[in-house]
Amino acid sequence: MFSAQRIKQLLEERLPDCTAIVNDDANDGEHFSAEVVSSAFVGKNRVQQHQLVYAALGEHMRRDIHALALRTYTPDAWKA
Repeated sequence: MFSAQRIKQLLEERLPDCTAIVNDDANDGEHFSAEVVSSAFVGKNRVQQHQLVYAALGEHMRRDIHALALRTYTPDAWKA
């Protein structure tokens, strides 16, 4: 079983200036939601931002995470 804490750790280690809030919505270790703030998202559209998150999670997106509902923000958008 995968954990919300592990997803948070991976994102914050692999994305620059990242803060992640991750929840295990179904409490099943497979269905998660995340709000992710990173300077890596500056100048990127929503699809590109989500691709950065998926890349940061790597193989876990195929093996361990069944669903991940994402909300991504640049630092300025998060402050607003």
